[in-house]
Amino acid sequence: MSLKVSVAALSDVGCVRKNNEDAFGYDSARNLFIVCDGVGGMSSGEVASDLAISTVLNSFAASEEDSLPLELRLNQAILAANQAVRQAAERLEHKGMSTTLVAAVVDQQKLLVGNVGDSRVYMIQNGQCMQLTVDHSYLNELIRSGAISVEDAGKVDLRGMGSMITRAIGAAPMVEADFFSMSLQEGDMVLLASDGLSRYITQTDIAERVSSDDLQSSCERLIGTAKDRGGADNITCMLLHLSAAV
Repeated sequence: MSLKVSVAALSDVGCVRKNNEDAFGYDSARNLFIVCDGVGGMSSGEVASDLAISTVLNSFAASEEDSLPLELRLNQAILAANQAVRQAAERLEHKGMSTTLVAAVVDQQKLLVGNVGDSRVYMIQNGQCMQLTVDHSYLNELIRSGAISVEDAGKVDLRGMGSMITRAIGAAPMVEADFFSMSLQEGDMVLLASDGLSRYITQTDIAERVSSDDLQSSCERLIGTAKDRGGADNITCMLLHLSAAV
C-alpha cells in the first residue's frame, strides 16, 4: 500500500536572533523533505542552509533515473551539498560557514532519514513520539567512542562543549551522514526540527501538541512553545502526515 504525504512547515527567527539562518525545503513529487540550520553568522549561515537544500533537492532529482538504491541516492545528494557549501565558503565573505542537514524520504511504506549535525527527526506513531536521529555533538561522540557512558554523561564537566556539533555540511572536505530507516503505517507523523525547537521541547510535548487535522497549526503550537520557553535560537519545524493513498 502506498502512503500519501501531507506536509506543513514553519520557520521563526526566535526571541533573540536578528536574522534566520534556518531553512527548509521539499520536493512533494519525490517525497523528499529537508531542514537545515546554518552556521556562520550574519548572512553566511543562511547562505549555507539555502545552498545545501537546493543542492540536495537538485541532486536527488537528477539521480532518479539511475536505478540506484535510495540510501545511495540520498548520500550522493548530501555529499554534493557538502561540496557546494565548501566551495562557496572559500569566498572571504562566507569563510567558515556550514550547516546541519536532516533529510527524510518517504518511499512506499518506508521512511529513510539522512542526518548531519544536531537537527533531528522524530516519529509520532500510535500517540507516542520517539527520536530517530542521533545528534552529532561532542557529548554524543564521547558516548559513541566509549570514552564516557550514558549513565555518566550528565556528570562530566565538558566546559560548555557538550552541545558543540562535530559534523556539519561544508565544515570539512568530506562528510559522513548517518542513515536511519523505519517502516511506516497509515496515521504516522514525522517531525523534522532544528535544535532551536528540540532544545526546548520534550517528546511528550511533541506528542501532545501535534495533530494530523491541522499540520500548520501544529507547527505554530510547537514554535510557540519553544518561544515561550526562551526561543534563543532560530526555530524550524516540518510536519509530515501519512495517510492512505486514494
